[in-house]
Amino acid sequence: MRRAIGLLAAVLFACAAAGAHAATFDWQRYKGHTIHFLNENNPWANELRRELPAFTKLTGINVEVLTFEEQQMRQRLVTILQSHDAGVDEYMSLSSLEGPLFAHAGWYADLGPIMDAPGATMPGYDVKDFSPPLRKAVTFGGKLESIPVNIEGPLIYYRKDIFARCGVALPKTLAELQAAAAKIHKCDPTIIPWVTRGLAPALPYTFSNVLHNFGADYFSGPRRPDLCAPKATAAIAWYADMLRDYGPPGAVNDSFVQIADLYGAGRAAMAFESSNEFGPIMKFPGRAKDTGLMLLPPGPGGQKPTVIGWGLAMSAFSQAKPETWYFMQWATSKAMQTKLALRGIAPPRRSVAASPAYRAWLAQDPVRAQWAKLIDVMASTGTGEVGPPVRRQAQARQIVGEAVDKVLLGQAKPQAAACSADKQLATMLATP
Repeated sequence: MRRAIGLLAAVLFACAAAGAHAATFDWQRYKGHTIHFLNENNPWANELRRELPAFTKLTGINVEVLTFEEQQMRQRLVTILQSHDAGVDEYMSLSSLEGPLFAHAGWYADLGPIMDAPGATMPGYDVKDFSPPLRKAVTFGGKLESIPVNIEGPLIYYRKDIFARCGVALPKTLAELQAAAAKIHKCDPTIIPWVTRGLAPALPYTFSNVLHNFGADYFSGPRRPDLCAPKATAAIAWYADMLRDYGPPGAVNDSFVQIADLYGAGRAAMAFESSNEFGPIMKFPGRAKDTGLMLLPPGPGGQKPTVIGWGLAMSAFSQAKPETWYFMQWATSKAMQTKLALRGIAPPRRSVAASPAYRAWLAQDPVRAQWAKLIDVMASTGTGEVGPPVRRQAQARQIVGEAVDKVLLGQAKPQAAACSADKQLATMLATP
């Protein structure tokens, strides 16, 4: 009870602080204006959309929301930005994927001059409060191109009860992980031992962690694809074998939505998926009590987790930049990020991560504390390489995903698929 009261007091204090700032900041400056927000079906966006009526009440600004699944959102966004269409003012952006391309094309608005304009930014916003690595990831050519909204990376959600019932020890290596999946399959054929991404464009997010743990990299040098190397080929074989032998039917169609649902509904023993899905998964009955969490175990190359973060970006072609910045700073404020952190969105602000409210929330449930600890490890030891180091990330990731899927479907041997992918990447690099 005392902990709950303390948590409530901390949240009320954050809201009171936001209210004090509001007293010296004209939130109604753009009352009656409308902005357009393009986002994806993502835990952060889903939670933020619940708060939009409060923003409109605070500012008088109406927010027109366009929501799509990730691949559809990205396709629509590129079409809009290529045509310099002002129909979207702000959008979710993954700097590790489209950042270099969008920055080179001039599709991001430079946020520095916008936030520094007189009266544009509320007191106490403090952009330096965001984790330095995350700020670096969204800065291109010295320009801040988006605002971090979360920090995440793939981890393994596992059913403690199934592991105990089947006598499976927590795996300490990739080889032991494969053996654990085999033992679970033999123990209970009604349970899917392993689920992870198989959809080609989404697959590199989880595959990259496997690749690095095998001691491999996408490139051996500038403009030198290296998937055909033995370590990378072994990573492809391991990933494909796990999904083919122990994954669900139709795994090549699965991304984070399907994986979270499969595990959340109790149909899978292990799910290798984003830490960002923690909140949605914990909402399923029973998962908060029977779930354990771990990083992908080390492979021949050690343990190198993946860590990335989404950002909220403004279109360079927006005709409503000042009012759009009002929304962006509200959505990424300390008060809002504290509120979302208490729903399982890992906060990119250092002050929120260290806040009494967030720490009290973590302490209420062991699995929450475990989740936060693993995110800290990702942040300190992880790599942001989630695909070949090229500007045309979307195309490169599709090539990688298709190579793994060909092995999964039995259409090619690992080495043949890997060498073919290298040739496709080399051709892409040679094409203007």
